[in-house]
Amino acid sequence: MQRRQFLKTLSAGAAAGATAPFISTASAQETITWDMVTSWPKNFPALGTGANDFAERIERMSGGRMKIRVHGAGEMVPALEVFDAVGEGTAEMGHSASYYWRGKTLAAQFFTAVPFGMNTTETNAWLYYGGGQELWDEVYAQHNLKPFPVGNTGTQMAGWFKKEINSLDDMQGLKLRLPGLAGEAMNRIGVTTVNTPGSEIFTSLQTGVLDAADWVGPYNDLAFGLHQVAKYYYTSAWNEPSAILEGTVNLDAWNALPDDLKAVVSEAARASNLAMISEFAVRNAEALQTLVDEHDVQLRTFPDEVLSALQDASRQVLQEQVEKDEESRRVYDSYTAFQQKVRRFTDVGEFAYLKTREKVDA
Repeated sequence: MQRRQFLKTLSAGAAAGATAPFISTASAQETITWDMVTSWPKNFPALGTGANDFAERIERMSGGRMKIRVHGAGEMVPALEVFDAVGEGTAEMGHSASYYWRGKTLAAQFFTAVPFGMNTTETNAWLYYGGGQELWDEVYAQHNLKPFPVGNTGTQMAGWFKKEINSLDDMQGLKLRLPGLAGEAMNRIGVTTVNTPGSEIFTSLQTGVLDAADWVGPYNDLAFGLHQVAKYYYTSAWNEPSAILEGTVNLDAWNALPDDLKAVVSEAARASNLAMISEFAVRNAEALQTLVDEHDVQLRTFPDEVLSALQDASRQVLQEQVEKDEESRRVYDSYTAFQQKVRRFTDVGEFAYLKTREKVDA
């Protein structure tokens, strides 16, 4: 009788285990506390507050089992050392932009922005449904990192210039802050580009270290006061048609999480990604009105010959990179194939609608 009772109990337990929801192996009383280092000044609009939002969502969604301490640029590590700090375990998490890490891995640049590439909606579609995230995981795993898209600025402005650009000759010799693949393309047309942290842009323009600078868009540019040191604001969106902000997790720390907390981090990243995109849409509009109406900022577009030269230079830069780096080739092949796939509908859908709206409003 005792044997029959034991087998009955064992059978019932197995059946319950087969249908019961996942129960974390971590103690319900255990609190996991991580540090997040960022490339942004503490609480900087959208970028810094986007990192805060990501951390807060993780804590809420985990029921307080995870707490993330967010550190601004320079508090734990310098702005442009986030990649190494997280990979090495100095901090468990990071929030930055992947094109800062071209010196670590060339392919990283594709996971922020590609000149003349996809817009924000198309880029997110590639990451979530077109194999982009899987490629990003492969590239970053070699550096002990797990990446996520955690925000996007949307289309960025071409930047602030102290003098008006009327020809390709006017670009020659300019010192411009512009990172990533777009920066490489600018170098090809006679500009000298540097990768300056955002917090140093104002002073560099003010002191003449820079003649021009890209940052993000009206919302963030107004916050830095860039209109005070440069008059001409170029709207020619070519350099960053979409700009992904990345969240990174130390891969050892990620693998140590129970599955339910991995799901929490993943879904918090997705929610914060959408939240930042939505915030930029409204804040950029408000800030642009302030810049033009209250500060007399002069909006300009590059001459056609400048844009044509930049397009040619971008193609050269991309082609040379994929020829010398197999990892870049794999990522870029996926990116361009997906761009061609979705562009057909973008052109007859969103783009066609925007042209129609412009005609109706005229």
